[in-house]
Amino acid sequence: MHPAVYYQCQRCTNCCRWPGFVRLDDADITAIAAYLQMTEHDFIQQYTRLRPQRDGLALIDKGNGECIFLAGRDCAVQPVKPAQCSGFPNTWSFPGWRDVCEARPMQKG
Repeated sequence: MHPAVYYQCQRCTNCCRWPGFVRLDDADITAIAAYLQMTEHDFIQQYTRLRPQRDGLALIDKGNGECIFLAGRDCAVQPVKPAQCSGFPNTWSFPGWRDVCEARPMQKG
């Protein structure tokens, strides 16, 4: 049996530039709104959109498909970034992610 592999993020921000949906749960909304010193209502109105299946909220994108919180090569909400972001690529990924992601594989204990 092969040991489990954990990918350590190198903060290349390539996944932040990939168009798609960053799903938000209630905990994400609460944490990001507090970090930005906004009400949850204002955060939702300014930074989210309804997902296509109308089953929840996602962050809006910039016009070029980048995450709304990508600032150069930094995440403007890094300490409270959504669970989906902090889990990439270990808990989820997209087809072709290895072609763009600089995360390094590491053997997990």
